[in-house]
Amino acid sequence: MFMQFHIETMTCSGCARGVTKAIQSVDAAAEVKADPATRTVDVTTTAPRERLAAVLTDAGFAPA
Repeated sequence: MFMQFHIETMTCSGCARGVTKAIQSVDAAAEVKADPATRTVDVTTTAPRERLAAVLTDAGFAPA
């Protein structure tokens, strides 16, 4: 399923890599498009939204 997150603390490409790594730790096959300029992350995954939000928060990238 497709979902989008807004992550206020994602401000650079290093942050985008961290966000991608966190999401793919839950679903290695997830397609992730992280855009630091708009602070949005588009994800296509089979993982539940709540699980992704939790892992992002644990990684220091809590979704708004």
